[in-house]
Amino acid sequence: VAITCLQFCYRLIAMRLPSAQFMLLLVVPAVLLARGATVAQAPVWPQPAKFSGAGTGSVEVVPSPNFFTLSGGASDFLSAAFARYEPLVFPHAPSKAGVAGVRGVTSLNFEVEDLSDDHPQLKTDESYLLSVPADSSHVATVKAKTVYGALRGLETFSQLVKFDFDANRYTISGAPIAIDDAPRFPHRGLMIDSARHYLPLAAIRGIIDTLPYGKMNVLHWHMVDTQSFPLQVKSSPKLWEGAYSGAERYTQQDVAFVIEYAKLRGVRVIVEFDMPGHAQSWCKGYPEICPSPTCTTPLNVANNATFDLIENLIREVTGGKPSAPGQPAGLFPDDFMHLGGDEVDTSCWGRTPAVAAWLKANGMSEDDGYAYFVKRVAQMVIDQGHRPVQWSEVFDHFKGKLPKETIIHVWKDVTNVTEVVALGYNVLRNVGYDSISWYLDNIDKPWDALYQNEPCAGIPTDELCKLVLGGHGEMWGETVDGSDLQQTVWPRLAAIAEKLWSPRAATQDVAEALPRIRDFRCLLLQRGVAAAPVDNRNARSAPSGPASCYKQPGAFDHNFV
Repeated sequence: VAITCLQFCYRLIAMRLPSAQFMLLLVVPAVLLARGATVAQAPVWPQPAKFSGAGTGSVEVVPSPNFFTLSGGASDFLSAAFARYEPLVFPHAPSKAGVAGVRGVTSLNFEVEDLSDDHPQLKTDESYLLSVPADSSHVATVKAKTVYGALRGLETFSQLVKFDFDANRYTISGAPIAIDDAPRFPHRGLMIDSARHYLPLAAIRGIIDTLPYGKMNVLHWHMVDTQSFPLQVKSSPKLWEGAYSGAERYTQQDVAFVIEYAKLRGVRVIVEFDMPGHAQSWCKGYPEICPSPTCTTPLNVANNATFDLIENLIREVTGGKPSAPGQPAGLFPDDFMHLGGDEVDTSCWGRTPAVAAWLKANGMSEDDGYAYFVKRVAQMVIDQGHRPVQWSEVFDHFKGKLPKETIIHVWKDVTNVTEVVALGYNVLRNVGYDSISWYLDNIDKPWDALYQNEPCAGIPTDELCKLVLGGHGEMWGETVDGSDLQQTVWPRLAAIAEKLWSPRAATQDVAEALPRIRDFRCLLLQRGVAAAPVDNRNARSAPSGPASCYKQPGAFDHNFV
């Protein structure tokens, strides 16, 4: 793939130049085209950090039962990955499959320094080196420090391999190829919301399957909210009485299976219990932790029973300690726990006599009560060896008074991200309801708007930008359930994935990215992902008419590609 003359012309058209200037500038791409000049781009999504593929020919790839090999040890983790990827890399049966003596790549060999398959964490190394020979040396290689880096290299290789139907064989173009790759940000996530609509386990597994295709490595599970509390909590067994129904619940064994399923795909699972607001569903099983039957939110700050219940819940999540090598802790072994803290209307406390009296006795305003609540629960998480994540309202209220272990999840434009990082806090960034929002429930925001959302926008130095850990696509569930989850998420999540993985300089050109994201959407369809057309005005709409996958007509259709 390359930045072409026609893409250059598109950008000129978008500038609406006078005709004389337009014709003059057309000379530039014409000369470049005549000279064969291009800027090399890897034919993969997301773009790698460093890519060298200057070859003009193609090398044959010959599948076999033992195509994927591992040097220096054994790994059930990688064996499972090889089994998953074999039908993805080789979906068709070529006539030469397994024939001895065929020239080309007959093996992809992995060299991995550390074969540990402990649960991935923020600091897990995902870098890899991939090399594809141009001659008959037969072996392509992936070198990685961890099994999770090996997974990323395997995904990249899978996207390089194409099936030539006319020749009835697999090939890789541009060999020899060398890729030296690592993510720009270590935290690249998708949030799912099982509170607004219950998501069946099959739907959750299905969306997890898709995340490695874009090298996304976090599933942020917004477990509970005002509407429902579907999770089994053994220390407070009545909490899941707040589920929509007895059939719309998750046992702890269900959760453990999801977490293991995600781990095998290189995906961390971070749970969110939004509090003290968005918590009316907690009241059904335990009405005493809410202010009153008629005023149920925020949770009751004046009752120690509220904090006893929360501390026990947190202990089930964390295991009361951090995870260690070979010793995952708690129901959710990740080092992060999301505590919400957004959109809290404290007026209910002032209208509830017992709570108002407690606030007065402790010399607190309603806002002071909010500060007391969010700091107290954050400290519980910290005391149990984990890091709390809280929405940006928490920082907007309390600034540098928060514990430095707190991670600020910025979703509001009014939050000064530069101030957040300047005070030494880590940031997860997505920004909610604006023209370049990463809130995927904004179905009128096309992929190219999301692609222009820069995680370090407004942050003045690279050093401060290092405090931005990454971000999420947020799939709020008011209008999403298992029937439309994938097509609402994909392919727009791909735009977020590339912004979070690829170097900043490689993600500035929407016109260059357009044909690649169209190709990637077609790859998702080939892999069974219900990805909507790239150019839809409303994200999850069906195709508007007959067309090739590679050129679906739509509101943002560009005839130059």
